[in-house]
Amino acid sequence: MNFLRGVMGGQSAGPQHTEAETIQKLCDRVASSTLLDDRRNAVRALKSLSKKYRLEVGSQAMEHLTRVLQTDRSDSEIIGYALDTLYNIISNDEEEVDDVEEENSTRQSEDLGSQFTEIFIKQQENVTLLLSLLEEFDFHVRWPGVKLLTALLKHLGPQVQQIILVSPMGVSRLMDLLADSREVIRNDGVLLLQALTRSNGAIQKIVAFENAFERLLDIITEEGNSDGGIVVEDCLILLQNLLKNNNSNQNFFKEGSYIQRMKPWFEVGDENSGWSAQKVTNLHLMLQLVRVLVSPTNPPGATSSCQKAMFQCGLLQQLCTILMATGVPADILTETINTVSEVIRGCQVNQDYFASVNAPSNPPRPAIVVLLMSMVNERQPFVLRCAVLYCFQCFLYKNQKGQGEIVSTLLPSTIDATGNSVSAGQLLCGGLFSTDSLSNWCAAVALAHALQENSTQKEQLLRVQLATSIGNPPVSLLQQCTNILSQGSKIQTRVGLLMLLCTWLSNCPIAVTHFLHNSANVPFLTGQIAENLGEEEQLVQGLCALLLGISIYFNDNSLESYMKEKLKQLIEKRIGKENFIEKLGFISKHELYSRASQKPQPNFPSPECMIFDHEFTKLVKELEGVITKAIYKSSEEDKKEEEVKKTLEQHDNIVTHYKNMIREQDLQLEELKQQISTLKCQNEQLQTAVTQQASQIQQHKDQYNLLKVQLGKDSPHHGSSNGGAQVNGIPPEEIGRLREEIEELKSNQEFLRSQLAEKDSLIENLKSSQTSRDTNEATASARDSEQIAELKQELATLKSQLNSKSVEITKLQTEKQELLQKIEAFSQSVPVPGESETVVAAKATDVEGRLSALLQETKELKNEIKALSEERTAIKEQLDSSNSTIVILQNEKNQLEVNITDSKKEQDDLLVLLADQDQKILSLKHKLKELGHPDEEEDELESIDQDDEDDEDEVDNNQGDN
Repeated sequence: MNFLRGVMGGQSAGPQHTEAETIQKLCDRVASSTLLDDRRNAVRALKSLSKKYRLEVGSQAMEHLTRVLQTDRSDSEIIGYALDTLYNIISNDEEEVDDVEEENSTRQSEDLGSQFTEIFIKQQENVTLLLSLLEEFDFHVRWPGVKLLTALLKHLGPQVQQIILVSPMGVSRLMDLLADSREVIRNDGVLLLQALTRSNGAIQKIVAFENAFERLLDIITEEGNSDGGIVVEDCLILLQNLLKNNNSNQNFFKEGSYIQRMKPWFEVGDENSGWSAQKVTNLHLMLQLVRVLVSPTNPPGATSSCQKAMFQCGLLQQLCTILMATGVPADILTETINTVSEVIRGCQVNQDYFASVNAPSNPPRPAIVVLLMSMVNERQPFVLRCAVLYCFQCFLYKNQKGQGEIVSTLLPSTIDATGNSVSAGQLLCGGLFSTDSLSNWCAAVALAHALQENSTQKEQLLRVQLATSIGNPPVSLLQQCTNILSQGSKIQTRVGLLMLLCTWLSNCPIAVTHFLHNSANVPFLTGQIAENLGEEEQLVQGLCALLLGISIYFNDNSLESYMKEKLKQLIEKRIGKENFIEKLGFISKHELYSRASQKPQPNFPSPECMIFDHEFTKLVKELEGVITKAIYKSSEEDKKEEEVKKTLEQHDNIVTHYKNMIREQDLQLEELKQQISTLKCQNEQLQTAVTQQASQIQQHKDQYNLLKVQLGKDSPHHGSSNGGAQVNGIPPEEIGRLREEIEELKSNQEFLRSQLAEKDSLIENLKSSQTSRDTNEATASARDSEQIAELKQELATLKSQLNSKSVEITKLQTEKQELLQKIEAFSQSVPVPGESETVVAAKATDVEGRLSALLQETKELKNEIKALSEERTAIKEQLDSSNSTIVILQNEKNQLEVNITDSKKEQDDLLVLLADQDQKILSLKHKLKELGHPDEEEDELESIDQDDEDDEDEVDNNQGDN
């Protein structure tokens, strides 16, 4: 500022300098000075002058300031001054002015800001430079940069958006502002993104995919949801910019499970206090954000998926809680009703849930009944009544079940004779015939929605009877509506009743017949249409023409006096076809018709504008053309049309019949295909089985041939050197195989013994762990001891079986030795050359007998070996079951150890008990030693080992002798 004082101080001494000259000198100093300090002081002086002399500084210094941003980037202080100066030039933030000058000053300020913005962005490099400066973490650079870019977007948003869009990583740099730890920059970053995403779908998508939803929802949660400050409001506005009319972002929001994070927003409780103005604003924006996701203007598939997600996460339930709560401000209640309406619209699951919601009253009443009470109550605010009507319409939209429930409350069989409870149908009838024209209109439209595209309910409503006065017979609801029309009530009432009657009679010939059965209805309609009334009555005339046209088009000619042709002749005589069509056109030409046809929600500025319903405008658009054609058609054309209709119906029936046949044939084909595939699989399996059996047969044949060849070799013509082996029929390979099997049995025996030793050690460990358990687990310890005793018994049984097998093996070894001795003795008895043939023959006969006996003994040995193998397998299975039992015991032990670990927190209190248990363990061990139980087991194992060693020695000795 010393520099500024030096520049401005010379004004008093010499000739007075103007502000423009001072600013020019500062600009020259910025442009020509070689010292950074001088340039910095000059820029700081320009900043101090920029608010008061905005035009002068902007016109002379903008070029120099942008050059400073380019050349002096290393000095954050001068960059900050330059950005602040540019912001003061471009923004509209001015000092306070008088009320008289305020409007002109604001307009001039906006024009000036737009002009300077246009100059700045004329060179796109300036915006790119500004984006690069936002990467600087220095507060004095980043914050003024954010404010400057926000001001540029406010003045010329589309142009600046396009520059940022084509700039590399431009949007990503701005998204980093949301992660800044300094709240001032983060909050202003939200405002910047608001201006950036406004009305630009491409930027909205980029921002959304840069994880904007996650960051914004985190900020809202950190700030306290609906209880937060203006930062929450700014984040909600930004979310609306990203989601409104952007199907891609809406789908991304739903797929990212962000709808579930909206539920805590509406947990406001049932409080009569705590509704600050900011909280009301926040909650209002939150409700609007929900409506953006389920708006009727969205694609039906996207809306339906969002509705289902809101029900599944409990958001709809939370909204209904607010709906039935007390102390909720009126505008929040109205917006909540509108939000619930669009969440349930066309979604059967949500509609069913809403039908089950009860108000917290005594006795509880359905929420629908409570809302209808507000709708027909003329003391309620107009916007609230409109919201309730919209909610009722959305509840009945594509909901035939709900329509049937509403109509059923009007039928005689379901009306509560005691009068203790009020039903929805009674409220609608009360509103339909009340003195308030707005209630008449709302009730008529609500009842028309209960009949929308539902012929069944249209016929059911014909059964409704009303008691008009004491002593008079009841009249039908249809007749009562026409009676009120003929009494000349208010226009709003008549319009509502005519819309109800048009909806009721359309696509329902039975209702048309009931309507025409009253002889006063047709003269009334023709009289209304034929009169020349003022502009206010033209709409009523148009609706009467529509009702009469519906009576002609949907007439089934069941009444001779009011057949189609007679009604047309009546129109031509009393009204004229051209005049009738002209009156019919008054409906679509009305100024409020186009407004009502745009959106389903009844949104009217005043009660007087509440004339048309959205669904009724669609009905008019559908019927206006066909009624016009029906009026101009002759009787012959009608007959032809009926014949064509009958032909088409017959054709449709034939087509339907063939479709059913084709469907049945398709089902039969599918069944046959499945049967064929099943048979193919069975065939393949059978072929595989045949192949396997063939291979097995071939193997058996080969074995048979081999045995046959071996038996063929048993002949007396062979040499005497191998005569003993041939006569015996026991080849050396068979003896070797027997020895291998015996060795295998011995090895298996050793393996089983080792497993027994392991199980014994494991049982000993379990016994020791059992004794160390807590005294409080006495029951579990007793159970474990029983299991250990059972295991001991099983082990003793296994040991006895092993001993018996050892004896059998020893017996086999003895038999083997005897067999070997017999073979040796037989080989010594082979005849030597020179003996007589008679002696040889006798010896041969003796040898053959002995040989057959030996073969029989060999077969018996094989069978015994096979039996031993099976018994060994059984022993293994028993060991496996023992292993599983031990594993179970081990798991129980592990569980007990976990419990002991958890109880270490109370270790100080349990030290005495643990010491007692140690003494008990020692005493149990002494008792076991005194009983001699471990010694008996060790002796038994040693005896088994000694028997095995003796058997091995005998086998080795016998082999050595051989």
